[in-house]
Amino acid sequence: MSRSNSMLEKANAFDKNGSIKREVEIEFGRLRELRQKYPFTENLRTIEWLDPDKLFKVNPDEVGEFFRLIETALKPFGNASLSSSNIYRNSRLQIQDFKNLLRIVVDNRRSLAQKVDAPWEKIGGLGQDKQLVKKIIYCFNYENKVVLPIFSNQYLRHFTNRVSDTFVAQTKYLSLGQEYEHYTAELLKTKNSFPLTQGWDTLYFTRFLYQTYPPPDTERATEEKKAVVVTDEQLDLQSFVKLLGELQSKGKITGQQFREYRELWMHQQPNDRDILIWRLKDLLKTEPKPAPPRNPDEVQKRPTRQRL
Repeated sequence: MSRSNSMLEKANAFDKNGSIKREVEIEFGRLRELRQKYPFTENLRTIEWLDPDKLFKVNPDEVGEFFRLIETALKPFGNASLSSSNIYRNSRLQIQDFKNLLRIVVDNRRSLAQKVDAPWEKIGGLGQDKQLVKKIIYCFNYENKVVLPIFSNQYLRHFTNRVSDTFVAQTKYLSLGQEYEHYTAELLKTKNSFPLTQGWDTLYFTRFLYQTYPPPDTERATEEKKAVVVTDEQLDLQSFVKLLGELQSKGKITGQQFREYRELWMHQQPNDRDILIWRLKDLLKTEPKPAPPRNPDEVQKRPTRQRL
């Protein structure tokens, strides 16, 4: 028996009492609530109205509503990231970068691979395993039926190898997003090859996959281990962004200065970065606000006044 026919046999015996279908209806309700409160897909302009507190609140520190709704809606499909607040804090501090990335998420001209491979690494923590990124992409694209609520490339490959009869091409030379798109397409092709599963929504089909073909614990452990790998430069940038956030919260720099200092740091050499950090730490002890950093090449010489 082929793998796809075996899947169909298991699908016919799945959820006979309808309990999982009822759970999925509740999950869809949570997704609709998220989309009603944040109609980015329907109205692109609402992205610009996104309040920083919806990403992360300060005094006291608390994850904002936007991320909480995403994690709550997709809780059955992956571990929540709410145990670490750095990602959410960085998203607030770099809210303009986050808004620009959201515009890519809802852009129907972009492929699934392009959305995953967008420069999420600009925001500390979002560019590592990109599981939270994939959750955001799913929430704002699920109606297009080209994405599944499976946020691990290893899990996608695991499921594909168990239900697809198609030869799976070598993916080691693909980007993270290209591999994600490839396996997603393979699974959706198998799903849509039978009238029964073709009529299932992506949430219900994914619940079927997880329950029928649970990923091995060894793959789960490997994925979690990869998720904590962070480069030294990423750690340094996170510390620098935290320093800028502290300066901004104390009124020592403006939001515009925050962005300029971050951009300056990213284009400097290590020694210059150390000098900049020393200056900003020293600024914490003083009252006046600093002038925005300026590129020496852009500074125009001011004419001097002649004395009469």
